[in-house]
Amino acid sequence: MIGAEGEQIGVLPIFEAIKAAKEKGLDLVEISPTAVPPVCRIQDYGKFLYEQGKKDKASKKTQKNISLKEVKFSINVDEHDFQTKKNHAIRFLAEGDKVKASLRFKGREMSHRNLGRDVLDRLIKELGDKALVEFAPRMEGNTMHAILVPAKKVEVKQSKPKPPQAPPPQAPPAQQA
Repeated sequence: MIGAEGEQIGVLPIFEAIKAAKEKGLDLVEISPTAVPPVCRIQDYGKFLYEQGKKDKASKKTQKNISLKEVKFSINVDEHDFQTKKNHAIRFLAEGDKVKASLRFKGREMSHRNLGRDVLDRLIKELGDKALVEFAPRMEGNTMHAILVPAKKVEVKQSKPKPPQAPPPQAPPAQQA
């Protein structure tokens, strides 16, 4: 148990800890329930909730929400349409979002799944170092999906070139007499 001013009180039975908190007009708040024995503190419960809310709010500010954007293709996609959708995928990846490339097969197109896989493989190849494949192209019903995530930016440290070192001074040759 920890006191109201942060001092260590020690291990107490629960009824004694609650009695000590009531005497000071404060609450007994369980800080770490998983510890053995559990850690409790004498403090105002309202203040505790307020501080917890502030911590939660601060941690949410630093989080980045990653959303899933979808780019849809067909097996007979025109070159310009392919480039446009590829550029959309590049923009989504640059913003830090995941991209789901999907290709729906209609009617007799189901017998030409290899053409659909070729379209998705071409997209993956052209995105190159901008994206990593989270899920390789796979069939789900009459739709083929691939999920791409932004590639991690690798920072290259440029080291300063070392100045050329002068050769160590040599002793003058000994004169022979």
